[in-house]
Amino acid sequence: MASIEIKLPKLGESISEATILRWLKQPGDQVEKDEPILEVATDKVDSEVAAPEAGVIGELLFNENDVVPVGTVIAKLKLEAGDQKPEAGKSEIRDQKSEISNTRHGVNDSNAGYRSSAIGLKSTPRVDENGRFLSPLVRSMAAKEGIDANELASINGSGSNGRVLKSDFLNYLENRSGTPKVAGSAQGAVAGGTSFSGGQEIIEMDRMRAMIADHMVESKRTSPHVTAYVEVDVTKIVEWREKNKVAFQQKYGEKITFTPIFVEAVIKALEEYPMVNVSVDGKKIIKKNEMNIGMAAALPSGNLIVPVIHKANELSLLGLTKKVNELTDKARNNKLSADEIQGGTFTISNVGTFRNLMGTPIINQPQVAILATGAIKKRPAVVETEYGDMIAIRHMMYLSLSFDHRVVDGNLGGSFLARIMDHMEAFDSNRMV
Repeated sequence: MASIEIKLPKLGESISEATILRWLKQPGDQVEKDEPILEVATDKVDSEVAAPEAGVIGELLFNENDVVPVGTVIAKLKLEAGDQKPEAGKSEIRDQKSEISNTRHGVNDSNAGYRSSAIGLKSTPRVDENGRFLSPLVRSMAAKEGIDANELASINGSGSNGRVLKSDFLNYLENRSGTPKVAGSAQGAVAGGTSFSGGQEIIEMDRMRAMIADHMVESKRTSPHVTAYVEVDVTKIVEWREKNKVAFQQKYGEKITFTPIFVEAVIKALEEYPMVNVSVDGKKIIKKNEMNIGMAAALPSGNLIVPVIHKANELSLLGLTKKVNELTDKARNNKLSADEIQGGTFTISNVGTFRNLMGTPIINQPQVAILATGAIKKRPAVVETEYGDMIAIRHMMYLSLSFDHRVVDGNLGGSFLARIMDHMEAFDSNRMV
């Protein structure tokens, strides 16, 4: 019987390895071309790897939670199923367990009615409110059984980081009553990585939160952080946007937020201070020719991710608006690809979204600076006019720039931040949409 090798594909720029989260198929399982056979995770995103051809899974060469280099053979696929039966062993035991399990539920095939069902699959999020990744099989099963996202989030998972496995789902169905089952008891309960003891609750970090924690600690360990602040009068920007936002959407079909306007000001400042658009490799400074602007965005799980606007300096305000809206929408729906969160050279974090006036952001390595934009507030301010100084109500905001003092000293960092302020305050309030 002819067979081919399945290799771990390239999953994005600069990604050299991935962790096998879960095999969706086992030896002896029939697969169609482009059908997902496993889930993998990089240090950025979770992805599915699909079968390159139709056939039967012959051999799995790695276990779940193994870290595998890109390009490594991870499985073998038999191209013609024939009449051969799976070899005795693990797959036979698995099939026997599946047969017993599904006999209880009146199902013959281990995934019958679930594997091919796509009803409601897109309406069930890939990550639940607890930050747990939900496999396509579990999402299909939930859709078929009429279990919504809230109820799915209440199911105890026995997999890694509390992940809900098929067996967990079937056990939940057996004991399901009219209302979702709440996990745990008041004393000593352990469920889905959460434990309770007396007056405290211990919650295990999900995989993404653990990686974020590691990155933040490593960034502070790597870069001596310095943060500078300026206060900016953004009245012209606020008034222009308020005046033109309806016309802009009617003309281009896009909502314009403050983010693309802020990105535009950052790009102008980076063009004047290119040594902020760098990274450090040992004792070498790597100057970037492209301006790839990252923008921190919230995921449904509550974690943050930084999608990247590649070659942002080549885009107009309309182009920036389209890209900001596209990446924001993908982040909210867990649809960002690996390439869309790689290669950033400078990052903007909008802490004003959380009604914060300012922040001290941590540098997104290997970059050397990150800008935090605060909430816009109306305040009385002194305005210079041809008739003298006057007090007026202005739209004001704070900008804070954290920079790597190894390569960005106070003069460069402070001057760069001041130029961002200058470009924002010099915004042309008469520009056409």
